[in-house]
Amino acid sequence: MLVIVINIIIFLIFQTDCYKDVKDTIYEYSAVTLNGKEHIQFNQYVGKPVLFVNVATYCGLTAQYPELNTLQEELKPFDLVVLGFPCNQFGKQEPGENSEILPGLKYVRPGGGYVPNFQLFEKGDVNGEKEQKVFTFLKHSCPHPSDVLGSLKHISWEPIKVHDIRWNFEKFLVGPDGVPVMRWFHKTPVITVKSDILDKEIAMGLRPYNLVSTP
Repeated sequence: MLVIVINIIIFLIFQTDCYKDVKDTIYEYSAVTLNGKEHIQFNQYVGKPVLFVNVATYCGLTAQYPELNTLQEELKPFDLVVLGFPCNQFGKQEPGENSEILPGLKYVRPGGGYVPNFQLFEKGDVNGEKEQKVFTFLKHSCPHPSDVLGSLKHISWEPIKVHDIRWNFEKFLVGPDGVPVMRWFHKTPVITVKSDILDKEIAMGLRPYNLVSTP
């Protein structure tokens, strides 16, 4: 019997550019810090590229947390700001209260005394009726890199929309003008995200501040 094996290679698109006709900016939005002590208006990030990430402590991708620390540090010369938004909508992998998130990161996953060097905000939804408004804006500004929404058993929100976030650790890059420019699939390696950001920053004419000569 002749058996023909056909290998199907699926090319996963890791990132997509956001729509070119976006009129609004993130500067209209704000969020409360993880400890509940500060309400941060995003207009304080005017002139800086900002990376929005929905995060979770007990996810298979939690190893991205230390990588995000490295990204924040390595791209500090470009004034990059990383912002993390804990969410329990994907596999219920952020079950704790806000006060439990930092201890969970430090002692459990990723553990080893890990402390994020970027701002975390209060836990909240990124999809559905109670989604945070800034994520409504980000999602509507950028097509999703994947046409596959995922298994219905993992979807606990309504209404379901084509631009919905699929899992923990999706990322949105916002330019120094406050307009979204790029979106990444959750499994995209952080090193790839870094390369894409550098390419985009160069295209926008930004230079590391420590390389800019002063008159």
